[in-house]
Amino acid sequence: MASDFNGSETLTCNALKMLALGLLASSIFAALPARADDDRFTLRLGAAWLDTDNTVNGRTQFNGQDFEFAEDFDFGSREIVPRLDGQFRLSHRNRLVFNYFSYDKDRRETLDNDISFDAVTIPAGSFAQAKTDFQSANLVYDFAVVETPTTSLGVQVGAQYAKLEGRLLAESGTDRFDERATEDGYAPVAGARLTITPSEHWRFEVQGQYLDAGWGDFGDYEGSLERASAIAEYRFTPNFGVFVGYDWFRLDVERRGSDGVVGLDQRFKGPSAGVSLSF
Repeated sequence: MASDFNGSETLTCNALKMLALGLLASSIFAALPARADDDRFTLRLGAAWLDTDNTVNGRTQFNGQDFEFAEDFDFGSREIVPRLDGQFRLSHRNRLVFNYFSYDKDRRETLDNDISFDAVTIPAGSFAQAKTDFQSANLVYDFAVVETPTTSLGVQVGAQYAKLEGRLLAESGTDRFDERATEDGYAPVAGARLTITPSEHWRFEVQGQYLDAGWGDFGDYEGSLERASAIAEYRFTPNFGVFVGYDWFRLDVERRGSDGVVGLDQRFKGPSAGVSLSF
């Protein structure tokens, strides 16, 4: 009988230990926040306050000699531009991520010196107007190589659309020079994402993407497009929040012609803010 009693006591102790461990594990997991990105769909609507740096450069040959030039130009004050990004979670590790950005800016200046375009000369005191319009949108598949309750690290591959339009207008009396150029196309893009959720209210996310113009159908253009962004988001409820962040873009392209190579290095950077909706 003593043996039966001891066996029952051992079973009871083991059961109590198992129950205690189960309750402890349940309390630990209950205390942990949800996965770093547990929303089925997230949309962030906002704006960025961007500054731009622009450099036109070129290379050519004349009488057997190489000539190079680089000229910086300024579009003046910062510009508030629309910003859109979001993601659709397909499963635990699989997501679709999209981003959209648009920059449209022009500047009008009075000429300090005469300038000549082909057979047209615009004298000092006349006006010249330059305009740039740049749009970028991408859709990428994101696979989380690391997925924990508070951290998600994803690698991305997808498609990028980019459009660049430039115009230069100068006028004096009946003399007028008006030249514009537009180029757009698609290309594969690669990137990475890091999302950290230290609590149910806070989310921090960093993304970066890169494409080579030679990968896509950008005509005679060569170069690259790079993008990086970082945001800090606060959720008032599981479905609504606000965010602040920083955006950076770089467009560095060259076009080769019969007379040489002309390039544009255009950079956009500045803070962003907006609202987030999640379902």
